[in-house]
Amino acid sequence: MTVDQLRSLIRDVPDFPKEGILFRDVTPLLLDPAGLNAAIEAVAEPFKQAKVDRVLGIEARGFIFGAPIAQALGAGFGLVRKAGKLPWESHSASYELEYGIDRVEMHVDTVEAGHRVLIVDDLIATGGTAAAAVELVRKAGGEMVGCSFLIELLALGGREKLDTEFHSVLTY
Repeated sequence: MTVDQLRSLIRDVPDFPKEGILFRDVTPLLLDPAGLNAAIEAVAEPFKQAKVDRVLGIEARGFIFGAPIAQALGAGFGLVRKAGKLPWESHSASYELEYGIDRVEMHVDTVEAGHRVLIVDDLIATGGTAAAAVELVRKAGGEMVGCSFLIELLALGGREKLDTEFHSVLTY
């Protein structure tokens, strides 16, 4: 499947979640078996030879893409969740929002010292959440292999916040 065919499966939703925002909705792609498979392959492809130990998916759509990417790479899968959502001892990292600060967490046993880690999500915008996930990996002693996204919103500059290998399939 070509990049243009994948792009045709992303729905643009104007003024969501608030006026002036153009939301890139991946749910049509998720409903298309060939599109979903192609998206997973495209996000995973650059890291197939990287000997990844853990794939971390960022809440929530990163969970959808992360688990099959972990399978494709022969790696374990871990969760990066919003604060207070995990039931056990966790590492946490904060990041800035437009108006305030938020926090993400992962269980302390998700990444061990020396683990090679790939972070995935459906979309990168400003990069704050992804940068906090990178911080979690490093806090746990893991080695960043990279970050891979289906969609990158270029104008928001998220890529610049990540000091690791970076891959995106579709750019807007």
